[in-house]
Amino acid sequence: MKIFLTLLRIIVGVLVIFSGVIKANDPLGLSYKMDEFFEVLHLTFLSPYSLGFSVIMNAFEIIAGVAVLVGYRMRIFSVLLLLLITFFTFLTGYALFSGTIRECGCFGDCIKLTAVETFWKDVILLLMILVIFFYRKQIQPLFKWSGLVLLLAAIFSFAVQWYTLNHLPFFDCLPYKVGNNIPEKMKLPPGATPDVYEMMFTYEKDGQQKEFTADNYPWSDSTWKFIDRKDKLVKKGNAEPAIKDFILTGLDGVNQTEVILTETKPVYLFLVQNVQEAGSGWDAKMKALQQRWKDQQVVIYGVTASTKEEIAAFKQAHGLEFPFVQMDGVAIKTAGRSNPCLMLLDQGTIKAKWHYNDIP
Repeated sequence: MKIFLTLLRIIVGVLVIFSGVIKANDPLGLSYKMDEFFEVLHLTFLSPYSLGFSVIMNAFEIIAGVAVLVGYRMRIFSVLLLLLITFFTFLTGYALFSGTIRECGCFGDCIKLTAVETFWKDVILLLMILVIFFYRKQIQPLFKWSGLVLLLAAIFSFAVQWYTLNHLPFFDCLPYKVGNNIPEKMKLPPGATPDVYEMMFTYEKDGQQKEFTADNYPWSDSTWKFIDRKDKLVKKGNAEPAIKDFILTGLDGVNQTEVILTETKPVYLFLVQNVQEAGSGWDAKMKALQQRWKDQQVVIYGVTASTKEEIAAFKQAHGLEFPFVQMDGVAIKTAGRSNPCLMLLDQGTIKAKWHYNDIP
């Protein structure tokens, strides 16, 4: 039994640490997935705290995984780990059987698992953790300094996330990573049939909410307040492009996507998902880049999901003169994991990306 228990500890510890580390590489990504769950479960009041939950959960997974491996305070960590995996199993089961969430994000964006794979992975992990829980009194620390190892694991887990939140993820697993060509990623694999979705926009006016399609939403009417955007499945396909919502629209409503992606000069996209929540400290760097735009050396576009009025106020506050285009907020925060984020394109190929703290 001792050998079997040791084997279970190694498997569980390594899996939990791996899960925590891969998500710690991109805590913002997990927070976005949490927002999706909160919306489905009607717990949107928790959304403002999703990033904090993400950081704490990622850190706990790493710490708990290390605790299982070194046998530190198993009477406590076995209970906490059992509660965590029970909660995960409920969420992945809900995602599978409700069909409302396609991916749980359990291994971040680097390893994609289907809802079925994720659920059964959690069920198996739950069974293994149950064994560890019932035999927790037999597990002793491997060495005297197990507590110090746990402290180092805690420092590591929070330090990694601090870095990625103040710069960018160490490993970009998203379709907008450096080196990818956006037009190519917008294509389907040969012979594939895509899902057909219709974008539905919810706006509010005079206390009344109304749904619009992409063809008739009131983008130019400031009396309507944007509430939400959802994709309605019209026809199920067998594949989809890696990038499916990269649509750049000028403030006059004209589609500028092809013009921007085929521009022969270097193109900088200044991604600001929400201008009212933009970080600070980048003004001088962007003004230096803006001077190159004035000298016609480069092309710059601001890209945001904010309204025309908000864009105008933002440009005036920061002394920005280059034009802005609008794009879906989900696409923006997928393309750049900071607000703002600067992206350099060469005829649609992503040559570089910078967190606003690292703009050269």
